[in-house]
Amino acid sequence: MPRPADFVDAHRRHWDDAELLLGSARWANADQLYGFSAECGLKAVMQAMGMPVDAAGTPSERYRKHVRELWPEFRSFAAGPGGARYSSRLPKDNPFTDWSHHDRYAASTAFRKTNVEPHRKAARKVRDMVRLAMQDGRS
Repeated sequence: MPRPADFVDAHRRHWDDAELLLGSARWANADQLYGFSAECGLKAVMQAMGMPVDAAGTPSERYRKHVRELWPEFRSFAAGPGGARYSSRLPKDNPFTDWSHHDRYAASTAFRKTNVEPHRKAARKVRDMVRLAMQDGRS
C-alpha cells in the first residue's frame, strides 16, 4: 500500500538529492530529481489552491501527470483567483519539454551539465514559489 502523499516534503527531498548528485557530476539522476522536485512543488501549490485529492493525497486523474505534462496544467489551474501570484514566478514556456520520466532508463552518458541546468533553474523557480505559498499559509 502506498504511503500518503506529501508533496512539499517530496519536493524538498528530491531537490536536496538532486543538488547532491549535481555536485558529484551525476547529471542523469540529478536531472530526473529536478523534474520530480518541480512536479511535486507544482502539485503542492495546486493542492493548497484546491486541487482535488483523495484520502491518500493522490491528485485526481487530470493532475496525475509528470512535470512535462503538468506544467501547462499548472498554468491553467493557476489562472484562477489568487493563482497569478504564483504562476507569475515561473517561466511562461515549459522548461521541461525535453524532460521525461522515461529517461531513467537512458544511459548516463546521454546527459551533460548543460542539459541539466535549465531543469535546475526551473526547479529553483518552483522552489521559490513553494516558499511563497508557505509564507502565504497555503502549503
